[in-house]
Amino acid sequence: MASEVGPLQTVLLHRPGTELKRLTPRNSDQLLFDAIPWVDRAQDEHDAFADTLRSRGVEVLLLHDLLVETLGDPRARAAATHSGVDERRLGTEIADTLRSHLSSVDDSTLARTLIAGMTFEELPAAEGQSLVRRMHHAHDFVIDPLPNLLFTRDSSVWVGNRVAVTALAMPARRRESTLTDLVYAYHPRFSHSARAYGAHSAPVEGGDVLLLAPGVAAIGVGERTSPAGAESLARSMFADDLAHTVLAVPIAQTRASMHLDTVCTMVDRDTVVMYPAVQDTLTAYSLQPAGDGIKVSGPEPFLETAAEAMGIDRLRVIDTGLDPVTAEREQWEDGNNTLAVSPGVVVAYERNVETNARLEEAGIEVLRITGSELGSGRGGPRCMSSPIIREGLQGSGSGTLHV
Repeated sequence: MASEVGPLQTVLLHRPGTELKRLTPRNSDQLLFDAIPWVDRAQDEHDAFADTLRSRGVEVLLLHDLLVETLGDPRARAAATHSGVDERRLGTEIADTLRSHLSSVDDSTLARTLIAGMTFEELPAAEGQSLVRRMHHAHDFVIDPLPNLLFTRDSSVWVGNRVAVTALAMPARRRESTLTDLVYAYHPRFSHSARAYGAHSAPVEGGDVLLLAPGVAAIGVGERTSPAGAESLARSMFADDLAHTVLAVPIAQTRASMHLDTVCTMVDRDTVVMYPAVQDTLTAYSLQPAGDGIKVSGPEPFLETAAEAMGIDRLRVIDTGLDPVTAEREQWEDGNNTLAVSPGVVVAYERNVETNARLEEAGIEVLRITGSELGSGRGGPRCMSSPIIREGLQGSGSGTLHV
């Protein structure tokens, strides 16, 4: 996969489930949600999102289903069980009880438990006394839930014919990469997939990675992706001949701009939708291969640097919203976070009325979906999707990977 806008063929989603029902006012901040979603409605909205993609000929893979199939491999099951047990936090006795329980359940139950988590109340009783059990509330977690798994974009990024399983920065999300890694390592569909980067490198999240054009990528550096992570991914891409230029783009370290794709996404070959408050201030460091190392230049204005690297005169910019207040509101509601289905066709939340109108005025077809509950974790259609296969853009090679 070489671009953000080539016709989408296969995408990885995660249908939200019991893990969202674990959210309470007491733990929602720690689990990175701004509100407590109505789970049944969130599932309906997600089903409609998946159906919208299918209606455009996109193959939709669901992470839970892939994980269940993956756990049929004894190696994957052993690794999955190990990943769910934090002996340092639980102590030896509880850890042994938990391992025994996870080893006894079927693949579907194990997958659901690793995603939805488990409380002390749900953990089977064991012989003898345990201070750990006595000093925890019945509803405290033995295995933390993963409500942010909804945002599949962040834990893996396909570049060319390689997948980068990322290192997630926030403690509440770090185990997501483990499950994604299991799928790519052991599911038969991905048995011939090559790797880039690696989940044990410095922090990088997929929402910060934009494939601007064949050979050109932008990586946001801020709250979730570190400079070391951006450099590590860039070096990997250069080593695998997947890019000739990587732009490291500093972004404000705030909740509203946690990833680069919260302020800017590609909607056509030469067009971005962008939050106007950052249009004139966004900069980029240009990284290029130089022998066994890299050459770093800049920072320079992002839009001009990107256009030059892409070999075009300029990037066309469509602003979020209509005025500063509307722009701020719609940026907060993921107005910039669109998913391109093909050049000039994007999926967007229907609530961002002004941004969607501006996209259509610029000739972009907008496939509107409801996201009143899905958006409570601060993520839009791009965040909720990890493209696996896109057709190449005309004149840029096929870009197709058979997995």
